[in-house]
Amino acid sequence: MAKNILCRTAAFIIKDNKLLFAKNKNSPYYYLVGGGIEDNETSEEAVIREIYEETGLKLEIDKLVIIQERFHEVENQKFHEIRFFYSVKDNIEINIANGTFTDQGTDETLHWFPINKLYEYDIVPNFLKTMSFNDMNEIKHIVVKEY
Repeated sequence: MAKNILCRTAAFIIKDNKLLFAKNKNSPYYYLVGGGIEDNETSEEAVIREIYEETGLKLEIDKLVIIQERFHEVENQKFHEIRFFYSVKDNIEINIANGTFTDQGTDETLHWFPINKLYEYDIVPNFLKTMSFNDMNEIKHIVVKEY
């Protein structure tokens, strides 16, 4: 059976000990700013582009923090998703209010959640709820098999 491989990015945008999430009105959960990697685009270029598209901010990447491989199934189709998580450099220019719309119009909004209370929210990926954001000095490799 042919395998569907998805390559995606996500950004840890942190300000005042809060992490920025997006939410689509048709989805029950919140997720990090980021998205798919386009043809002939590096993961770093993709996350910078996605941050700009979703927030309007031109932020600089600090470093690659996590590579996650997720094996999951949607409608009897198996996927191997590879996601690159980047931290961004501190920037006092980050001034996004809760409920701000992204480039998706009224379908998607941005939200800040306190890092020490992420376990209280319906966020994905699930490992974010227990992750230590103080220890991001080495690249972590996380594998999740859902089937």
